[in-house]
Amino acid sequence: MPKPVQSDDIISTIRSLVECESPSSDLAAVASSADLVAQLGEAILGAAAERIEINGVSHLRWRFGDTTEVLLLTHHDTVWPLGTLDRLPYSIDDGNLAGPGCFDMKTGLAMAMHAIVALDDRNGVTLLVTGDEELGSPSSRTLIEDTAQGARAVLVFEASADGGALKLERKGVSVYEVVLGGTAAHAGLEPEKGVNTSIELAHQVLAITALANLDLGTTVTPTLAVSGVTSNTVPARATLKVDVRARTAIEQQRIEKALRELRPVLNGASIEVLGGVNRPPLERSASIELFGRVTALAAKLGLKPIDGVSVGGASDGNYTAGIGVPTLDGLGAVGGGAHAESEHVVVAEIEPRTRLLCALLTELVDEAKEGRR
Repeated sequence: MPKPVQSDDIISTIRSLVECESPSSDLAAVASSADLVAQLGEAILGAAAERIEINGVSHLRWRFGDTTEVLLLTHHDTVWPLGTLDRLPYSIDDGNLAGPGCFDMKTGLAMAMHAIVALDDRNGVTLLVTGDEELGSPSSRTLIEDTAQGARAVLVFEASADGGALKLERKGVSVYEVVLGGTAAHAGLEPEKGVNTSIELAHQVLAITALANLDLGTTVTPTLAVSGVTSNTVPARATLKVDVRARTAIEQQRIEKALRELRPVLNGASIEVLGGVNRPPLERSASIELFGRVTALAAKLGLKPIDGVSVGGASDGNYTAGIGVPTLDGLGAVGGGAHAESEHVVVAEIEPRTRLLCALLTELVDEAKEGRR
């Protein structure tokens, strides 16, 4: 049987993590945070972390046993700049815990550590703590995929959706830049001699927007647009950023193909499409079996029922689902205000949720053990 989960211990760990600021873009701050996470993890788990630095970004990994059967996926970086803690200090008020990064996702990291320490058997469990998730995991993607390869399950300790719901689907994310070329000319004397990239940009924005399929949940959103250099010159260059979100890999690839096939409308204009798929979708098929386990365990433990939802945002769970590993997301904090000054965690949910996760881990580890016999 799992050992009792101690709420006060988890909250103490959360406070230590929150009070060590770790903005993703500040490598020194992320390194200092990794030092703290390593220290806390060694004290809690009784084992030293494997320190992994990639392109200057500090990541940590604890492996218990020779193989990874279950991967607990977390990150210790946040979106908050240094100094935020002075303005938004750690606090607990009226049942809510607050402080920069508490919801996304330092509470989830603390919960993961304390769920592991409550296990009778950790063999096959791996905890991975990355340092650049908020940037799209540019240095850690390969580390995540390599660590998850062959696992029975990946449990992502990102914060829950509203009311504690788990995230059964996350849209895949693609990011593009469309570069348009034309010919400059004087806007007053001889505009007819130019090839106007602002006009070409207008054509392309309409064509790109038309690729969306809202019935399937596919959004194609032109965002940042820039054209020209002076007000009296026919612009010879324009750029357009495009954000794409899709629920399925099929839809993500449809948009990829369509954007690569864009052609200029104006004679003499050129078009180049840069970028591509950033994160594959986390499709419901990757999470539904694990979600069924959680709902059954919640009922067995006498906890309130847990819902499952689809969300537009992405996480590192998209990567593990993308390589075919069963993945369940949103297992961390219950609260709200991710990336906002209203960020908070409901204290009363921390202990029962950690206990539920410990029960899920126990079930998965026991099955792995049976499989090894």
